[in-house]
Amino acid sequence: MTALWWAVIFSGLYHGINPGMGWPLAVSAALMERKHSAMPKALAMLAAGHFLAMVGILLPFSLMMVLVQWEVELRIVAGLLVIAMGLYLLINRRHPKLLARVHPARLALWSFLAAMAHGAGLMLVPIFLGICAIGADDVGHSAARSLMGSNVVTAFVVAAVHTLSMTFAGGVIAVLIYRWLGLKFLSKTWFNLDIAWALSLVIVGVFGLYSALTGH
Repeated sequence: MTALWWAVIFSGLYHGINPGMGWPLAVSAALMERKHSAMPKALAMLAAGHFLAMVGILLPFSLMMVLVQWEVELRIVAGLLVIAMGLYLLINRRHPKLLARVHPARLALWSFLAAMAHGAGLMLVPIFLGICAIGADDVGHSAARSLMGSNVVTAFVVAAVHTLSMTFAGGVIAVLIYRWLGLKFLSKTWFNLDIAWALSLVIVGVFGLYSALTGH
């Protein structure tokens, strides 16, 4: 249980470091408005969109987990979906054109779509199902409603913890770039995380499959 919750936190930190999740937009907002307060506002909007995307992905799985007898199958399907998303991103390196069409002021919408397009929510699914599966073997059909309610709450908590971790990591980097390092540092030293992101999805998917098949 502890390891799974740490995985939720570390995946959030990893998402926050990735510029594809939006922290450069927070820096841009502060530079354009020339106000320090613009950055936390932008980060809050990005966090709101990311949180909604995480909930949007996890909630359907939390409802399906009420079918305890299909728990292993659901976790296998989830693992395969995450692997498929990672392989797709490895093959298709182009960023979705839809993101470029979103108005810069609509940061929450942009963050929601970016998280969906990059498979950020899917990365959490195997971890989330592992958390929900703990003790599930002891639950009978008569407790199905209670199980479903517990899983729904867990989905929101996982999404919240993950989003807070992401916002913290992205916020620290945004402040460092804005106040001390500057945009030249960003343009010269930052590296492309697209391949690492896609590979991480594949790794998480494989972990999900292994966890489902071995009962861990």
